[in-house]
Amino acid sequence: MTSFADLGLAESILRALREEGYSTPTPIQAQSIPVLLQGRDLLGIAQTGTGKTAAFALPILHLMAQTRRPLAPKQARALVLAPTRELAVQIGDSFKAYGRGQGVSVAVVVGGVSMGPQIKALARGVDVLVATPGRLIDHLDNGHVRLEGAQFVVLDEADHMLDLGFIVPIRKIMAKLPKKRHSLFFSATMPREIATLASEFLHDPAQVSVTPVATTAERVEQQAMMVDAGAKGAILIELLRNEAWARTIVFTRTKRGADRVSKALAQAGVPAAAIHGNKSQNQRQAALDGFKAGRTRVLVATDIAARGIDVSNVTHVVNFELPDVPESYVHRIGRTARAGAEGAAVSLVDNDERHLLRAIEKLTRQEIPRIERRANPPAVENDRAPPGRPAQRQQRGRGGQPQRAGQNQGQRQGQRPPQQREGQGGGARAEGRGPGGPGAAAQAAKRRRFRPRPQGEGARAST
Repeated sequence: MTSFADLGLAESILRALREEGYSTPTPIQAQSIPVLLQGRDLLGIAQTGTGKTAAFALPILHLMAQTRRPLAPKQARALVLAPTRELAVQIGDSFKAYGRGQGVSVAVVVGGVSMGPQIKALARGVDVLVATPGRLIDHLDNGHVRLEGAQFVVLDEADHMLDLGFIVPIRKIMAKLPKKRHSLFFSATMPREIATLASEFLHDPAQVSVTPVATTAERVEQQAMMVDAGAKGAILIELLRNEAWARTIVFTRTKRGADRVSKALAQAGVPAAAIHGNKSQNQRQAALDGFKAGRTRVLVATDIAARGIDVSNVTHVVNFELPDVPESYVHRIGRTARAGAEGAAVSLVDNDERHLLRAIEKLTRQEIPRIERRANPPAVENDRAPPGRPAQRQQRGRGGQPQRAGQNQGQRQGQRPPQQREGQGGGARAEGRGPGGPGAAAQAAKRRRFRPRPQGEGARAST
């Protein structure tokens, strides 16, 4: 099949696609749409940036057009669950664009904003409801929406849902859906836990995979820059001085880290904005809009935003800190080289992160080229996790479900309390660390990452 017309979609949808400038389906779209038009459940795997949203939005809109019916108050014909606010907004925009010729009503229900307009939209009933699990549970508990009339349910970025501990809310939501429904699971990576979840909610699903599990985008040039931890800030600023780095996303592990990096870049004269879960929805949207419009060259983000940033022409991605969960690396670097473009990803790897780099290489089945920037490189590399930081941790999340590394927010015996990770609670958390208390040395080490180095130190690090 060489065009959307070959897929048998309604003319109103084809017209909307032409207006958006789309004529040829991507591989995930070409394989998924015919299966979904037949009414089958689907488990779809594709790299981020390959068009997963259209792969489920187009057939849902087509099937809705064939079975138009009056909307019931507080009901939704299709439910799409997304892990982040940004991703939910973008999915909603896609449904509005592709369904403009059908008069489709779309409501986006996310946290961080007033519930009033959402309650008003839900009261009338909607064709498509796009929601994050937490806010949808709030509306369900307050009787603002009912799901027994839903014909379609989509779980997008299913693996990220598990990473954020959404398994219990998802099961609660699914329990309120009718047993007879059209269910779709889409994800860029497919850990074993997703197969288990899929077996619970999908009925005899077709499986579509256009890339091996956890394969990185082919058009992304990847590099691992081996650096000293205290030199990361200066090296990042050095890289961003290059005008070729016109639109860059920098990823950190924590919200506080994102704020520190953004502030340091701004002080160095590099326009930057931070986006993470402690920001209000309006602040996050303003930062994203400024980045899209080119007013901000650098967007500093946490992993939760990795799944919700869909910006064209991102030239570079920087992993200021490697993620604890290797699959997150795939999503991070997938923010560049989208829609056929090329891009580059640079990871700043200090000695304590070498085991994380090896885990990423094992997952993606590739060796990432290294560039040496340490002042005193070790004669023999040690890729084992440093003491007190296990490389792999099997933990129990909400509802007693296993979690992958980096997800537990509780304090384990013999370990300092980790910083709050994105998606693990909404607001800032008091850590109880005085100037001389537990964790003070670790906090000081993190602050030193952006302490200016003496003149000439950068030259020594690069030799």
